[in-house]
Amino acid sequence: MRRALTQSKNLVSVRLLMAVGTDYAQQYIQRFGFSPKQHPAYLTMALGAGAATPLQMAEGYSVFSNGGYRIKAYFIDRIEDQSGHVLAKTQPAIAGQNATQAIDPRNAFIMTSMLKDVVRYGTAAKAMSLGRMDLAGKTGTTSDWKDAWFVGFNPNLVAATWVGYDQPRSLGRYGYGGTAALPVWMNYMANALKGVPEVELPVPAGIVVKPGAGQRGGDEYYYEEFQKTNPELKIDNHGTVPGSNASDAAADDVTAKDPNAPAAKDAVENVKELLF
Repeated sequence: MRRALTQSKNLVSVRLLMAVGTDYAQQYIQRFGFSPKQHPAYLTMALGAGAATPLQMAEGYSVFSNGGYRIKAYFIDRIEDQSGHVLAKTQPAIAGQNATQAIDPRNAFIMTSMLKDVVRYGTAAKAMSLGRMDLAGKTGTTSDWKDAWFVGFNPNLVAATWVGYDQPRSLGRYGYGGTAALPVWMNYMANALKGVPEVELPVPAGIVVKPGAGQRGGDEYYYEEFQKTNPELKIDNHGTVPGSNASDAAADDVTAKDPNAPAAKDAVENVKELLF
């Protein structure tokens, strides 16, 4: 999953959604403030087929930034009369105080760790020019380059950028999240975080750290009670990797039985045909 997020290999997300179930995922995303009506319970959820605004995306990603707490945006801080007396004041939800714990803090920490790799090594690597190690985020590009996204954060600030047309049409061949939206985000964050010290998140209790098990020799993190993939999920990313021994062997076996038979496919390959 870490490598898939880093390089935007979306079929891994499809496999994961197949494993947990679309109905479960549709209910779970409500923890981040997304409406189930805008995200139908189909496998295309894994490819971003639902509808969301930049504000909703910023609020959703803030759950990771806040250590698992959900907060809501507000636009009016207070109302004063002509004499300066405060007539009303917003009481915002504050992480760690009165905000709802939306997900396990360990979940938020591990997801943030993976999204940091997107910035360090992946589709958002240009953001490393900001010279900070506490940035995390994810690029997004829709079909025909009609929408380009980047949502990124550090522990104190989340920002979402979207590039597209009011009447949807293609941005052109290079309208990717990493080329169209990311530079806008970088320009904003360079100013917003200027002079602000980097923040290193502590590892939450209940996480096991395996040094060197992550990407490029980095650390990998596991729930204390789940240090291996749950076999009941039946997730297998090895059998259909192009060029892998398993997939080649399966194809060779079929060919041996029937030279005219098509190469073996798994469920994900069938989903690809349905989606595209």
